[in-house]
Amino acid sequence: MKYPFCYLLSVFLLLSYSVTAQQYDDPIPAHDTFSIYSNHVKEIRNINVWLPPDYKNGTGTFPVMYMADGGIVQEDFPHIANTFAELIAEGSISPMILVGIQNTQRRRDLTGATEVAADKEIAPIVGGSANFRAFIKDELIPEIDKRYRTNNKKGILGESLSGLFVMETFLRTPEMFDYYIAFDPSLWWNNHFLVRNANDLLTNFPKDDKVLWFAASGVRGMATDTKSLAKVLQKKNLQNLRWTYVSAPKEKHNTIFRATKVQALKWALGKQ
Repeated sequence: MKYPFCYLLSVFLLLSYSVTAQQYDDPIPAHDTFSIYSNHVKEIRNINVWLPPDYKNGTGTFPVMYMADGGIVQEDFPHIANTFAELIAEGSISPMILVGIQNTQRRRDLTGATEVAADKEIAPIVGGSANFRAFIKDELIPEIDKRYRTNNKKGILGESLSGLFVMETFLRTPEMFDYYIAFDPSLWWNNHFLVRNANDLLTNFPKDDKVLWFAASGVRGMATDTKSLAKVLQKKNLQNLRWTYVSAPKEKHNTIFRATKVQALKWALGKQ
């Protein structure tokens, strides 16, 4: 059977993510872990929380950054928490809480509905992003706000399929977060639905200020969608959206996250 390019690309990127998750041995920082049952996804989810050093030294409140792929083993929580620690220590970004959501069925949670038959072959279940987003909004965020001293500022970051989820959340429910950071988002999903419909999805953009940083590697096809989305944003010219698109053609899908994470966090979260 001859598969279309988008299907072959999806398989390659999913395999690349697995390799990336396993090839690093990041030190595991001190953190909290708790479990929460979700009525939206019908399962128990494990949550990892990193607190900035300043958290224990006073009574102030802190913004929160959420991330999927937030497990400790073979996922991205340790290296992002360590990066936060370094940038906060050097004064590049303000203290912030990091919340990592450990995966159970990653391809189910991070993909939206699709009409493309080949998309549906990447996992037994896909298209669960709406339920996963509802879990974060209705169940996880209130739990984090109850357990920790948070303020009303929050963001979300992700790479690959997690980046797709970040961009889908930005376009469908932009009011949910203040900061959106996506590395090599898989915008090819569902025949480039988010890119094709971005102009319409941005019609009712909220009035409060938002921040968006997104980037693409040199992997064939990834930059095409991100560049197209950048053109939509440029034409839309939303006055309360501060955004930038970064092209990283020398990076691979499994290197762009680590290669550009400091740039992304400084730009999105740095003191203006």
